[in-house]
Amino acid sequence: MNIKMKTVLKIILSSIMGPLIFYGILFIYLRYQTNLRHLFERPMIINETRPKFWIYAKSNDTGYLKHVYTVLQRLGFQKSNNESDWDLLWAHDYPFRVLSESLKKLLQHQRINHFPGCGYITNKVDLSTSRGQYIPMAFKMPEDQQAFLDYARSNPTKRFVQKLNDHRGIRIRGSSDVNFTADTFIQEFIEQPFLVDGYKFDIGVYTVITSVDPLRVYVYKGDVLFRFCPVKYYPFDPEILDKYVVGDDYLPIWNVPSLKKYYTELGFSMKDSFDAYVRERGKDPMKTWDRVYDAIREVALMKEMQIREVSKRFGNGRNFFELVRFDLALDEDLNVYMMEGNMSPNLSSAHYPPNQLLYEQVIFNTFALVGIAKRIRKESLRMRNKAEEEMEIANKNIVVLPELCKKCHNDCFRIECQLCRPCFTSETKVILMQSYLEHQNRMDFQRIFPPSIVSHVFSSNCLDSNQIYFFTDERYNAEELHTEKSITY
Repeated sequence: MNIKMKTVLKIILSSIMGPLIFYGILFIYLRYQTNLRHLFERPMIINETRPKFWIYAKSNDTGYLKHVYTVLQRLGFQKSNNESDWDLLWAHDYPFRVLSESLKKLLQHQRINHFPGCGYITNKVDLSTSRGQYIPMAFKMPEDQQAFLDYARSNPTKRFVQKLNDHRGIRIRGSSDVNFTADTFIQEFIEQPFLVDGYKFDIGVYTVITSVDPLRVYVYKGDVLFRFCPVKYYPFDPEILDKYVVGDDYLPIWNVPSLKKYYTELGFSMKDSFDAYVRERGKDPMKTWDRVYDAIREVALMKEMQIREVSKRFGNGRNFFELVRFDLALDEDLNVYMMEGNMSPNLSSAHYPPNQLLYEQVIFNTFALVGIAKRIRKESLRMRNKAEEEMEIANKNIVVLPELCKKCHNDCFRIECQLCRPCFTSETKVILMQSYLEHQNRMDFQRIFPPSIVSHVFSSNCLDSNQIYFFTDERYNAEELHTEKSITY
């Protein structure tokens, strides 16, 4: 083939192959772009492991726990069951009989919203027949028949309320009208109650017990639940229960004229609305709340040892916490009366939708206080590593009293020196860490026991029943004393 033919052939091949190569590259590029676009547009499915909770309730219909579900889902929890490696058991009913065997094998990170033995507080008869400064006198029938007759003889003008043991079947009776039927109890009737616009009411205070060994008790100060009787108290008629018994169809605060202007129009909480009403009448509501907290503190201290003994059957008690609503009443002088403690208090707003915010904030604050609402996003409540634990709380956060500890010289036989780091037992360190984290995460909760003491030193009156309670006033900064503590030895 001569040179001329070769040249012509090259031109023909280049004119054909060039475009083919170009379009081939272009096709590959466009295909790549299309696949890339589809990759970014395709929804990403992330199989993320999250903390797990499960529900224990006798009823399959758990709609009344809607707000519990909602808050847990917002916190990143996923619903599971008892067969899984769960983090939280929310038990609406008392779980320690039916689930006894499995609950004796709890892992360190697993939490349950009840203490074994919490019925010593929440059982209606047991609490009512306890002898306390704020508990109206009560007598269990027929066991306390003679004690009742003696008390009635000494107080002939008093009236009494007779109730079934579940607080149903309530009737007011004079001392001569009482019957001594089994499974009932008789309690002193509170005369001259404090009224708002003529309505009697009770006050529900949400309380969390985070530990019974040692005892730590917190009250929710973000708000309280006011429930009013639907019928005005006067003219009084004992046959009309709606005048003096708060039932399921109570009168809500937003329908009480003198409180509506604060609660609905000005946006105050129920507690702040009531406080404003009391101040308008020249009274000091703070004295009332001090008595309320003292009444709750009294009940917790009264039942502490009994709950502690039952809890020992299920380990060291660190897995449990208790959300209780204490219901209290007031007389016209704002004296406080403890009426009952509710295990698994109503947290459903189905009947009164405006209560949704109250319930969800109570639940959220409770989970924050006990360490379920974590600042760190992770797949479980269990601690992943030492570095993560120390980031949340290190030794320097729980050591106190440098001047005292310097003088101790590792003398751990001196009881005050047992707060110094060289004398820490593993149990002491766990208690201090839990107390510190509760203090940091308390949000709208206030600890009412143990009380805060403005002091840098131990005094003899701090020692009671082999317990040391040492706390700090919040005015002291972290360099002086890092946290409020409760220690039992």
